[in-house]
Amino acid sequence: MISTRSRLPQAIVVLAAGFLMAATGSPSRADDLPMVLDVEFQPLSAQAKRLAEALVLLGEPLVPEEAARLNQAIDSTGGEAAIRAIQEVLDRRCLIGIEINAESRVKAVQGPAEPRLLQNGWSAFLVKVHNQAGVTAHLAAESPNAEPVYRVSSGRPDPKPSVKPSQVLQRWLDLATFDDRPLRKTLSGLALEYRIIQLYSRDQGRREAKIRFNVGQGTQDLGFRSDIDLLFRCEPAVTVVLGVRDEDGRPTTASFVIRDKLGRVYPSPGRRLAPDFFFHPQVYRSNGETVSLAPGNYLVEVTRGPEYLVTRQSMTVPRGRMHREVFALRRWINLAKMGWYSGDHHVHAAGCGHYESPTEGVKPEDMWRHIVGEDLDVGCVLSWGPCWYAQKQFFEGKIHSLSTSEYLMRYDVEVSGFPSSHAGHLCLLRLKEDDYPGTTRIEEWPSWDLPVLKWGKSQGGVVGFSHSGWGLKVSGSKIPTEEVPPFDGIGANEYIVDVVHDAVDFISSVDTPAPWELNIWYHTLNCGFRTKLSGETDFPCIYGERVGLGRVYVRLDEGQLDFDRWVEGIKLGRSYVTDGKSHLVDFRVDNVAPGESGSELKLAKPGTVKVTAQVAAFLDPGLSPEARAIRSRPLDEKPYWDLERARIGPTRKVPVEVIVNGEPVARTEVTADGNIVGVSFDIPIRRSSWVALRVFASSHTNPVFVLVDGKPVRASRKSAEWCEKAVDRCWSQKEKAIRDSEKVAAREAYDVARKAYRRILAESEGE
Repeated sequence: MISTRSRLPQAIVVLAAGFLMAATGSPSRADDLPMVLDVEFQPLSAQAKRLAEALVLLGEPLVPEEAARLNQAIDSTGGEAAIRAIQEVLDRRCLIGIEINAESRVKAVQGPAEPRLLQNGWSAFLVKVHNQAGVTAHLAAESPNAEPVYRVSSGRPDPKPSVKPSQVLQRWLDLATFDDRPLRKTLSGLALEYRIIQLYSRDQGRREAKIRFNVGQGTQDLGFRSDIDLLFRCEPAVTVVLGVRDEDGRPTTASFVIRDKLGRVYPSPGRRLAPDFFFHPQVYRSNGETVSLAPGNYLVEVTRGPEYLVTRQSMTVPRGRMHREVFALRRWINLAKMGWYSGDHHVHAAGCGHYESPTEGVKPEDMWRHIVGEDLDVGCVLSWGPCWYAQKQFFEGKIHSLSTSEYLMRYDVEVSGFPSSHAGHLCLLRLKEDDYPGTTRIEEWPSWDLPVLKWGKSQGGVVGFSHSGWGLKVSGSKIPTEEVPPFDGIGANEYIVDVVHDAVDFISSVDTPAPWELNIWYHTLNCGFRTKLSGETDFPCIYGERVGLGRVYVRLDEGQLDFDRWVEGIKLGRSYVTDGKSHLVDFRVDNVAPGESGSELKLAKPGTVKVTAQVAAFLDPGLSPEARAIRSRPLDEKPYWDLERARIGPTRKVPVEVIVNGEPVARTEVTADGNIVGVSFDIPIRRSSWVALRVFASSHTNPVFVLVDGKPVRASRKSAEWCEKAVDRCWSQKEKAIRDSEKVAAREAYDVARKAYRRILAESEGE
């Protein structure tokens, strides 16, 4: 991958030295860079001094003899001898010499530095620039050997040319020019100066690379003289064996971010192929697995999902064939031991951040590594439009064979990139069959959601809407609001109709702005509907950082993980959603928990109920720059759900709120130090209502429905009015994309929804 980096990252690597050529003419031999004498001493000496400082920053300082001679020349009164001395010191480190002639044409030749690289390490070389044209543009370096080794998915299902295996072989190099301080980002215009180029090798052995230079469009020299072909000797890296132990001492899999003192990430993301994803800084390794690193000093961050602390550990890799390093993980909470099992019901193995070439997405083994590495008890890998026909081969109608007693993975379907996608993308979980009846192609599926949802439920599936907030944007943070959204997106838009037909088990949250997701859910709960809330990431589309950034925790009383019971828990609401940084465990209203006894507490008359829960949260004690940035962002900027948004001032306290019919009616504060604390509230209930608990915007329980005198929840006339208006708004947006052959049935279904909300409005009390 080619980049011009103003900031350099990753672990200290032993870098092969090398640097440039300059000259009044092209030298006859690679080690014969001509002297450039028509240059003023003072700016040349100042640039040489800054160059030496940059080499120290990059971990490749001049050796004492070189530094002494350079300093002697810099500290002199100048003259031709000093100008020669500076070049004699620096030319030895030049891999390439550049001449920019009076017409701004660029020529490149090989310099005297040995073309030697280290596998999985960065090497810095000098480039000597004889700038006869006085150009002040950026000196750009490119290489076909440094192009991406993959083609990123466009998110569209249309086929495109593939990357050939031979191209993957040829793309072994990473390349970057160093343009950060103390150097300038562009050429100075001096007749002579030195620049730094950095090269990274994925491979070991002998490798040839073509490198070309320019200072803008049309400046390449005729006859390809701006290109230079170099044969490198890439010395093998050290095999680092990683010992990975959970807090109980058992071997496990973890996430590793490996950086040098400059912040550069290893292995280089630009050279990665699955199971390591090029759009991640982290790689996932199990106990005893390896990474290849050049000798040097590294800082390693190890963790395993949001229930774990981040462990930071220095690591020195010595020269040699093999090195072993042991890492011990630490948790701040263990929900599975408490009977709560985490899951992300919306992750992808193809599309968006994934490449679609050289293979169409990644394989189950690759997704499995990421699921276990994030301590995600259940991962639902959903095949969708991009690479649908390649990925659907992994659907089996049951959990994948890689699953264990502690971790489960299942392939199912997201209806996205299908004819009904305009009405809202759908998550179809626990399917027995993944092809809609009578279809062989995506284009043959229904063009609106209700038939798809009914088909999913008919085979025992648990079905709902993905990334619910898209298309449901509302201004401000008030929930619920009387503002009717545009219904012009791919979230839970047609949900407003489908919920009336008892066709939706859940809507998803955490991966779109909280007010947009919760607003429509609160309104329909106020009308007496009982759709559940679940949590998702939509990896790697909305969030590509890692799986499990949005989670749902399901209570399994039997204490054993089972997919059927887990996904049934989503349907019943025996769950809460979270970003993983706060937890609302064992929420009850009197003695009723969500998902138990139909989630109903029955009162003969108005009275007071006791709301209880066990709450735990974790925030770092101090406000890091990243935390401050999150706190300053509006709710419609990522991360949409994050505990930092709930932090009270500079403290570690966060608010826990009781929600009745969409309104916060009681609140307490807990310290987010990782400890589990009990909370208790006495809440008056005047009429049939729904009650939930939340830490906004980090976690939210499903509701308990408190029925007074056997009456249904009719909490708000305004909510019923909102829902009726929403049906009309949704129809105005979606009707034009519904096939003519399906339009009559769709219109009838919308009419049923309108009538239902009108009836509910008549039955509802005032606010």
